[in-house]
Amino acid sequence: MIDDPILIAALVACAAVLVILLLGFNSFRKGGEDSAKTSNKLMQWRIGMQFVAILLLLAFVFFRSQTGG
Repeated sequence: MIDDPILIAALVACAAVLVILLLGFNSFRKGGEDSAKTSNKLMQWRIGMQFVAILLLLAFVFFRSQTGG
């Protein structure tokens, strides 16, 4: 199961979501107007990456159920 490329891509996407989330929190923590804009932009990127991660996870589940694995 761990050798499935869709699962690996989904796990990488989930890790990217975590990294973007932590960067956004760190930017928000610093404060200031520039940090607020950066934090907002990072949170927008996070939402997009979450969408990709969910699609990859759904694709993994779908293809896994089709192959009976």
